[in-house]
Amino acid sequence: MTLEHTRSWVRDLVRSGLLSSDALEAEVTAAVSDDHPELPARDTARDWLAAERAAWVEEARSWPASTDHDRLQAAFTCLAGHGIVVLQGCADHWAARDLLRERAPDLPRGVAWFTPADVWHAIDEGMLEVNLWHGSTANAAPGDDLLEEAIGCFARAGLEAHFDEGRIEVAAHWQRRPD
Repeated sequence: MTLEHTRSWVRDLVRSGLLSSDALEAEVTAAVSDDHPELPARDTARDWLAAERAAWVEEARSWPASTDHDRLQAAFTCLAGHGIVVLQGCADHWAARDLLRERAPDLPRGVAWFTPADVWHAIDEGMLEVNLWHGSTANAAPGDDLLEEAIGCFARAGLEAHFDEGRIEVAAHWQRRPD
């Protein structure tokens, strides 16, 4: 991975807000060590993280009072009201499936989930792809009430969303505010 790609990845990791400070430092340190062994891994990770946090804080000052991230959270609250569990930054479909197994026999009506990579795409490109399953892990499909309710939740939150190739594509930038 080039230095530029690693720095871009660190930027997205920070702005996603999905990891604790300790987890962020550990992940970035490991990546620097693996991909850029000529650099002092821990010091480089700390420097890059500090720079990205400062840039994030500065950038957030220009955001409107209500961001797409705020609207996404409103949509996720709506989904929960319809019996759909939302897994933000879920590792993968196996992790989503395992959550359902843990809840058995009291399965939720549905599960909406997306990965960290989906969040990074929303940071950079303004589109979050959300998987939607029935509680049985069956994919939602056109004509499903579950899918219509989910798309309705995004619409009520002021976000455009449509179903395409097995996922809900939500036009939204992940503008999570710094903590």
